[in-house]
Amino acid sequence: MNFIDLFSGAGGLSEGFIRAGFTPIAHVEIDKAACNTLLTRTAYYHLKGQNNIQPYIDYIQKRNINRNELYSHLPEHKRNSVINLPIGKENNKIIFDKIDNLTRKQFVDLIIGGPPCQAYSIVGRSRDENKMVGDSRNFLFIEYAKFLERFQPKFFVFENVVGLLSAKTNKGISYLKMMLDLFKEKGYSTEYKVLEAKNFGVLQNRKRIILIGKKGLEKDFYPDFGRNEANISVSEIFKDLPSLQAGEGDFFATRYNKYQGSYLFDSHIRNGFDFTTQHIARPHTEQDKEIYRIAVDKWNCNQERLHYNDLPVRLKTHKNTKSFTDRFKVVAGDCRCSQTVVAHIAKDGHYYIHPDKKQNRSLTPREAARLQTFPDDFYFEGVAEKPGRTAAFKQIGNAVPPLMAEQIARSIHKLF
Repeated sequence: MNFIDLFSGAGGLSEGFIRAGFTPIAHVEIDKAACNTLLTRTAYYHLKGQNNIQPYIDYIQKRNINRNELYSHLPEHKRNSVINLPIGKENNKIIFDKIDNLTRKQFVDLIIGGPPCQAYSIVGRSRDENKMVGDSRNFLFIEYAKFLERFQPKFFVFENVVGLLSAKTNKGISYLKMMLDLFKEKGYSTEYKVLEAKNFGVLQNRKRIILIGKKGLEKDFYPDFGRNEANISVSEIFKDLPSLQAGEGDFFATRYNKYQGSYLFDSHIRNGFDFTTQHIARPHTEQDKEIYRIAVDKWNCNQERLHYNDLPVRLKTHKNTKSFTDRFKVVAGDCRCSQTVVAHIAKDGHYYIHPDKKQNRSLTPREAARLQTFPDDFYFEGVAEKPGRTAAFKQIGNAVPPLMAEQIARSIHKLF
């Protein structure tokens, strides 16, 4: 069974569906860095299928080959399967034609993906002076529906933030109701639930609304996912990674410390390689590091979160003292779940402070990726050949946890 992934991002949702046995026909994504990530992951799966994984290892481990040399191993249709275009009326015809060329006269079984969430996000609305009313991203679901109409998949999976439940137009009309009505008009019965990542074994408090659509009029088909919480604490994701100080680490090969647990293997985070990548910490100012120490002490000693207004005056640099007062937050290693990993981690690491006071830094891209359950052999690209943290953090924060996606995919597989 095959699928098209719209608004793909780095491919967290896609990663889960591939692991569940689905085959991607195309990924459509506006962000160039994310498209590079998708192509690199496509190369990984292609080379693995050819029993020739060494070029991929050479690429991510030491850069013995460059990106173009890696991609040269891909057949043309796989190089063309990542479509770097914005979805909308200006490009839809081009995208349709490209996908037609890739399907090789196959029917499309499934469409997955979710439009950018800022327009529906409660936080996004609180920060925008117009409450996101009038933002064009509010109506990207209409473009999604055009792909349903064009390719007629048997099912679709539409992911977004829980804020979609309360988001409304300036006339007070629910965006969610508009979606359900539109999908029905296109021939799909659509059901939805709010799902929590922690119930899929992800060590993170992350709620998302997942809409599943089925061609026809059938009802009550939404899977019962149950609860599958991991019986460990967040500290598990740090156990085999070398300690780093702020500014230390490596974009390429990092060898593991000894690990005697099972979670990293059971969740497919560790899956065969004897190294990982992108375990490189941000540099921090002395002032930030002092705040981090205070935040870690508060949690470790009293299980208390740092309130910004409680900082000494000399450490306060923000004028806003009424909102986002938890902007400095420790990823508590002794909790079952961390706070939600979001794209803001690309701007600073203050909300994702490492729980080890001796390391005194924010999370690395690899640590954030592990909270999202991305496998350690998943490499996040930038636009240029030179690697960077910012693009990686953004892609990680915007993604669906692959472990959660895989279990959703297996349930969709049963529906087929």
